[in-house]
Amino acid sequence: MNLLLAEDDAILSDALTAQLRQAGFQVELADNGAVAEYLLLRHHFDIAVLDLGLPLVDGLTVLKRVRAAKPALPVLVLTALDGLDQRVAGLNAGADDYLAKPFDFPELEARLHALLRRARSPTAASAQDMARLTFDRDARRASIGGEPVELSPREWMLLDLLLSQRDKVVTKDQIAQTWAVDRSEGGSGPGSVEVYIHRLRRKLESSGLSIRTVRGLGYLLEAEVAP
Repeated sequence: MNLLLAEDDAILSDALTAQLRQAGFQVELADNGAVAEYLLLRHHFDIAVLDLGLPLVDGLTVLKRVRAAKPALPVLVLTALDGLDQRVAGLNAGADDYLAKPFDFPELEARLHALLRRARSPTAASAQDMARLTFDRDARRASIGGEPVELSPREWMLLDLLLSQRDKVVTKDQIAQTWAVDRSEGGSGPGSVEVYIHRLRRKLESSGLSIRTVRGLGYLLEAEVAP
């Protein structure tokens, strides 16, 4: 289980890293918000532990940006502030759980495993079968009726985002945030979003899924209705 630990307190981060690794996690450490944001957007993690009081870029800002790009990533927030306003701010920014310092490691471990169980429930498994489409996030493979679907990096990120938000509207801003770290295929403005939506629609033909344009809002991935 790949875990990103974003914590600027060196003593605490060293202790947590050792305990988390002993508990079976593969830990990547970030000691400021800029590094945390970069790693979370560029690499795959199963879960993240994010301190709100990070230097350079604060934890709430990192959380909002990462949540826009990776809505399905489980995030547990740590903070030394235990007031109601801070808890509400963290949850409203997209945190899945909240733990105030000081805390006991067994509680942190239990909360992490609970978040992972929730994320890996049948409705949120990394390998998803919808209609005739099979999408394996971990192996980065997609197929329709057993036939592989070739996807560019941006098409892959777009499909991943739409699937994680299935039956919910995904805005152009969310798509642009997802693409923000990728410059391999040109710009990421509104026009390019429409181009990639068009390409992905064509590749999803015969999958039983369709991308519907919700005028003025964004795009919605949904199952096609049989005639």
